[in-house]
Amino acid sequence: MLTGMTNASSLPPAEALAFPSLIVPTPGGIASRVLAKTSGGNVTLFAFDAGQGLTEHATPFDALVMVLEGHIVLTIGGKPVDAMPGTLTLMPANVPHAVDAKAASRMLLIMLR
Repeated sequence: MLTGMTNASSLPPAEALAFPSLIVPTPGGIASRVLAKTSGGNVTLFAFDAGQGLTEHATPFDALVMVLEGHIVLTIGGKPVDAMPGTLTLMPANVPHAVDAKAASRMLLIMLR
C-alpha cells in the first residue's frame, strides 16, 4: 500500500497511451489494472467480457465510472443505470452498487477518498 504518497502510478510519465493497450481482456472473465494510486484515491481500468460483472457491494468512498467501450448496466441503490461509451456516472459512498456488462466492455473507475 502506498499510503501518504502524492503520486504513485503504474504508467510511464509524459506519454499518450491508448486504453486498449493498457489492459488485456480475459475471455469469460474480468481484468483490472490500477493505473494510479494516491492517498486521495485511485484510478482502475476494468475490462469485462459480456455477461460478467461485480456483485452488489458498497464502499466508503464516492466513485466515478467512465465507460470507454461496450455497454454496462450499473445498479446504484437499486436503480439501474444504462451506461454507454462516453458516459460518466457517480456512485455515492455507502450506497450499494453492482456492475453488469451487457457486452464486452472497458470502464475506468475513479475512487475518491
